[in-house]
Formats: sequence, structure tokens, C-alpha cells
Amino acid sequence: MSKDDLSERHTISVLVDNEAGVLARVIGLFSGRGYNIESLTVAETDVSKHLSRITVVTSGTPMIIEQIKNQLRRLVPVHKVTDLTVEGPSLEREMALVKVQGTGEKRVESMRIADIFRAHVVDATIESFVFEMTGSTEKVNAFINLMQPLGLIDVSRTGVVAIARGPEA
Repeated sequence: MSKDDLSERHTISVLVDNEAGVLARVIGLFSGRGYNIESLTVAETDVSKHLSRITVVTSGTPMIIEQIKNQLRRLVPVHKVTDLTVEGPSLEREMALVKVQGTGEKRVESMRIADIFRAHVVDATIESFVFEMTGSTEKVNAFINLMQPLGLIDVSRTGVVAIARGPEA
């Protein structure tokens, strides 16, 4: 069994003070130890308390994931670290803007697939569309893969945002 066989994907939510340099410190923790970040999103979530949520998707062995969480908890601006993958039910979504070139039958087919995936046209020209699509990472990947043979031009993705289900924060 190789090291990669033991690797697990985890979504970690980190509640931090919204101040200059915090994101750099959190990211520095990952880069300084050679941990990979598969997805990263950050935004202020509580204006009155000046708090932001950083959502990081990373992979590693169970031991590495525990090290990451423990090291994050030791950072001074960090208020709470939640491993959404293991700490109960949670929701994950990603948004993508997908630009597709197409005329004729390819244009019709791209619109048909977009309808199936509930993607919305947010811009259109005579020769292209920009679709907005929201869903799980797997759903976004599937949509992009189906658009490739139809004239995929460009993709811009937000990265994963996640939140725990239920009444607790």
C-alpha cells in the first residue's frame, strides 16, 4: 500500500480575525510544511466581530490532517478550527463560470446539457456562452468535462465553500 492510498480529502473551516496578514499566516503553515491546498476560499462572515471564515480543502494521511488542525489551532488569530469532513453533516458547494464557444448543433447541445445541470446563461454572444453553475465539486467537474468537446474556452472557479448542517455554528 502506497502513501497515497492512505491519503484522505478533508474540508477544514477556520474562523479567524479579519485583519491584515492572517491569510498569509494560515497559508504559510501549509506551504512551510509542504502540505497541499486543493481549494481555498475566504470571506468576512461577521462584520460586527471582524471575523472571516477560511475554507481549506486539503489531503493527507489521518496523522497529517490532525497535525494541520492542531497547528491551525495554535495560530493566534484563529478562533475555531472545524474539520467538516468528520465532525457531522455538512454542505459543500462550488461555483464556476464556464465559457463555451459554439454555433449550430454544438450550441444547442451545450444549452441542453446546461439545462440538465441547472447552469444559467449569464452572458451570450453569437458565438459563445458563459454559464454559471453551482454544485458539488464533482458536479462542476462533470459539467466542465461534458463542455470540453462542445467548445470549452475558459473556466473560472470559486473553490469550495462549506458549512456545518444543524443548529450549531
